[in-house]
Amino acid sequence: MFSHLREDVQSVFKRDPAARNTWELLTCYPGIHAVLIHRLSHWLWQHGLKWPARFIGHLSRFLTGIEIHPGARIGRRFFIDHGMGVVIGETSEIGDDVTLYHGVTLGGASWQKEKRHPTLGNGVVVGAGAKVLGPLEIGDNAKIGSNAVVTRAVPANTTVVGNPARVIVRRDERAEETPEARAREAQAQELGFSAYALGNNGEDPVARAIHSLLDHASETDRRLSILIRELENSGVKCADESQPHDNFDPEYLGKIVD
Repeated sequence: MFSHLREDVQSVFKRDPAARNTWELLTCYPGIHAVLIHRLSHWLWQHGLKWPARFIGHLSRFLTGIEIHPGARIGRRFFIDHGMGVVIGETSEIGDDVTLYHGVTLGGASWQKEKRHPTLGNGVVVGAGAKVLGPLEIGDNAKIGSNAVVTRAVPANTTVVGNPARVIVRRDERAEETPEARAREAQAQELGFSAYALGNNGEDPVARAIHSLLDHASETDRRLSILIRELENSGVKCADESQPHDNFDPEYLGKIVD
């Protein structure tokens, strides 16, 4: 337990720039307290002492504002930043080097006595207020943006945002990134986390798709206008005065999407 505690403390220094010294972490960080108490309650749970485990977990919730069921399996160097309102369900499984922010829920989507909570791989970051619901697999090094609602599995090395959560960044898209973005990503990987699960590009994928359609429509109109002009210059009448002209304005629609 003490070796795990030492690793937990060191992981906080790497992920929280506000951390100043070990004494402050041990006395003022509820995330550290919750994880330490959970390791005790989980040991009791595994040895059949269900009620003492639940009671200790209840006390931890009262003291820290973080609710971790004693049955949840948590890996090494787990860090809960701020922590208030975090809920981790009974059948949750959390890998190594995972970071959760306040308001995160690893919840169930079933009342059956079965695996009903998420499994988080190594290096996962879950932003503030995010909800991960059901027996989902969240791949290694995935990032879940703040307030995202995840109801489907998330591949490794992927960033998701929104409700329902959608993919906005994959590591195989690095060729499209700027050198500055790659530098930030390299620094985040060196530190082992990304603050609040922010990706290099926070653009909504639906808005991006709509923008692409608007650009295509605008370019089609431009080329059609050139074609009509060339036909009219050749003596071919193309205008149909009986049909009203539409008021398609891609710039206005683009602003609405933004």
